[in-house]
Parts: sequence; C-alpha cells; structure tokens
Amino acid sequence: MIDLHTHTVFSDGELIPSELVRRAVTFGYRGIGITDHVDYTNIEHVLSCVKKAKYMEEVMDIRVITGVELTHVHPAKIAPLARMAKELGAEIVVVHGESPVEPVAPGTNAASVICEDVDILAHPGFLTTEEAQLAIDNDVCIEITARNGHNRTNGHVARICTEVGATMVVDTDTHSPDNLITKETALKVAMGAGLTESQAKQVLENSVRFIE
Repeated sequence: MIDLHTHTVFSDGELIPSELVRRAVTFGYRGIGITDHVDYTNIEHVLSCVKKAKYMEEVMDIRVITGVELTHVHPAKIAPLARMAKELGAEIVVVHGESPVEPVAPGTNAASVICEDVDILAHPGFLTTEEAQLAIDNDVCIEITARNGHNRTNGHVARICTEVGATMVVDTDTHSPDNLITKETALKVAMGAGLTESQAKQVLENSVRFIE
C-alpha cells in the first residue's frame, strides 16, 4: 500500500506522525504521505514539524513523504502557495478538491490542475472532462478516495479520468487509525469506483513514482 494523503495532530488528525507511520507499517504500507491541512497561516509551522518525521525511514521499512494539503485556499492563491510549499521542502502537494460534502470555493479544481507544483487533486467531486484533460497536460494525479463522504463521486471521477486517460491514485485521507487500509482494500475501492481489476491494479501502481 502506498497512501499519499493522510493527516496528523498537526492539522485535524488524531495521531502524532510516529504512531501514524507505525500503524501504517502494520497494514503493509510501503510509503505514506503526511499531508496536513495548510494555508498561508500555518504552512511554515506544519512543514517544519512534519519534515522531522522522516527520521522513521532510518528505523522502519517505509518511505515517509513530507507534504501538505492546501485546504479551502482561494483558487487565485493556490499556485503561489503550492510553489511556497515546494520551496519549504514539501515533497508532495495535495489540493483539497471540490468534494460534494464541503464548501470548497468553485474554481479550486480548475486552478489546481493547471499548477505545475500540485501533485494530486484530492476528492475532486464533479470533475469535468476539461479539468481532467488539464490534469494530464500538467502531470497532476486525480484521487480516488477511500474516505466516507468524499467518496460519493468516485464513480464519476473514475469515469471521467478513464475517458480522457488522466492518471488516478487511491488514497485514504486518513484522520484516525481506522481509516488506514490494506492494498487489497485499496484495490476494492478502485474497483468499487467502476474500474476493472486490471485498471484498478494500474491505478495502485501509479503511486509508486512518489516513493522512488
């Protein structure tokens, strides 16, 4: 399992990084992205703390990826904040997409898929064909999520991405210990979104590049 979207006590998660990573190891994780919620007010603090979690790579067989999730950031500010995140040492930048269960500003998806510093558009809700095509052009991955609520539009997202050939990844958006899943469950999440087994296996492989 490679999970590129999780949260700790440095935003709204329940676990400190050490416990999150240790629990992930017991689920067979090969890599985990710690991507706490940030905006301009806390990005420096969060990254300065989360970067220290990489010490666990020295004592556990897992790749720990330092990242952030830009959350409820105005679309006009997504690109400069994503650039700031990379300059501050983020290895991965996730953007909180236009999920049907949160009032993220309209235009967030569109602003994210044209940004060269954004790696993943998370739970993008009613993603459009045009947005999916722009994601291809700018090498932005589209998330199929295991998280309740956000996952209501997984089928729509998978269909649009399949139609145009956009790259998908499966993540958990973990906030608590029971959100972590095995690779087998991640495969079921992808197939539950309407993908064939072979398509679902490829989607899981798409995350490998982030730990190499």
